[in-house]
Amino acid sequence: MSEMRDQNSASSGLRAEQLTLTFVTSRTTTFAVREVSLGIGGREFAGIVGPSGSGKTSLMYLLSGLRSATSGAVFLNDWEYSAASPTERLDARRRLFGFVFQQPFLVPYLHVLENVLVPIENAKPDDIARAMALLDSLGIADLAHKFPNECSGGERVRASMARGLVHRPQYLFVDEPTASLDGATGNKVMEVLRSQREHGSLIVVTHDLDILVQADVVFRMRDGHLIEAARPVFEAI
Repeated sequence: MSEMRDQNSASSGLRAEQLTLTFVTSRTTTFAVREVSLGIGGREFAGIVGPSGSGKTSLMYLLSGLRSATSGAVFLNDWEYSAASPTERLDARRRLFGFVFQQPFLVPYLHVLENVLVPIENAKPDDIARAMALLDSLGIADLAHKFPNECSGGERVRASMARGLVHRPQYLFVDEPTASLDGATGNKVMEVLRSQREHGSLIVVTHDLDILVQADVVFRMRDGHLIEAARPVFEAI
């Protein structure tokens, strides 16, 4: 378990080696991700882009350990996270990772503030203050004591973002963060998400290159393959 403890303070990054994910039926073998190798440095903002069906979301699931690869390996610094026991991987996800999915998956019987605090056991006053500050930065502090069914779809998405950020994860995985938001709200959300780099790396899956203007690296997927890894230079429009 010493390797696990080391991950709390390490910041050198996330690495994938020859990741492959296949789905096999009696007739076909489909490659969702095929021999992808990449690296994301500590406190980097990385984008994963590609059309629907390109494998970008599957790659995020492999990098975060939410799905196991058919072959290949994922490393957190020098620790082979993908080869750890299920208990160790679960512990690492709880401590080191944050997630924001397209569907917010809020607990319906908890208030918004209580949902945000779900990643933190025995929340203290400082944790509650940080959660409220996140809700405020996302423009939904007034919803703290509302239930999810009293919020709009976009408000629930922003609540899930606060939940992903509240425990200051070393790796924050975000899937299509602005898909259900208007332009102004989307810009505000991206500003808050980019603040994650004070504490760790931000990995955003999207089809929208506009939200990756400040990304450090963009990985482009097509048909399960990583076809480009670029340090982008975007022209101002």
